[in-house]
Amino acid sequence: MSKFNSEKLSVEYRDCVTATEPIISRKYTLTHSDFTGELFLTIGTQFAWDKVNPKMRDEVLGEWVTHENCLYFNVFLYIDQGEYDLTTATKREEVFRRELPLALTAIRYGDRFLFHLYPDLNNPLIIVNFISTYPPLAKQEIWQTFNSFTT
Repeated sequence: MSKFNSEKLSVEYRDCVTATEPIISRKYTLTHSDFTGELFLTIGTQFAWDKVNPKMRDEVLGEWVTHENCLYFNVFLYIDQGEYDLTTATKREEVFRRELPLALTAIRYGDRFLFHLYPDLNNPLIIVNFISTYPPLAKQEIWQTFNSFTT
């Protein structure tokens, strides 16, 4: 896993979202530059599809969700969308798994003002959805809580 460097993280707020409001309907789009190692976090009420590279699809998408009075953080990772063979898709899944702790740390740090105001947000489960056309790679997993991804 790469080491998180807060100086390489840029945060942008959109859609009337502020550093502290709202929680529900808050969506995160995390992208990066392979060349500079910079991370770009966009926080809004919609995912920042304009920031997503449709050929790479290596972004991390996340959102706060409530279900039956339970709050959790839902993450979406697009492993292949049918564009890669199983070997390549398996390698992409390995990269996502290796880099996901960095991505979750970047999201937690990038939205630190919200977490400071609402410290209970560190406790809900993080549910990760590995989206793939290959059944062995299409999974949903619990990845701890944001308490595990603080700097």
